[in-house]
Amino acid sequence: MGDQIKPDRNLDCVGLYCPEPVFRTRQEIDKLAVGEVLEVIADDPASEEDIPRLVKRLGLELLEMHKEKDQFRFIIKKIK
Repeated sequence: MGDQIKPDRNLDCVGLYCPEPVFRTRQEIDKLAVGEVLEVIADDPASEEDIPRLVKRLGLELLEMHKEKDQFRFIIKKIK
């Protein structure tokens, strides 16, 4: 991807399992200013559903989500 989004913060949750990736993602989101972007990398299979669910519940924007090998990459924007 040539036009890749540059996150303001990065969160590495590799090796952590439910509920830890969601808990840590929420902590990082709370630190973001409106308009900032968070990148989350996780390898917990539950993250594929849990992180988008959290984003929706908090009224954030999921800019990108994809899986590479056994890892998920989420790009989340704080919009309010």
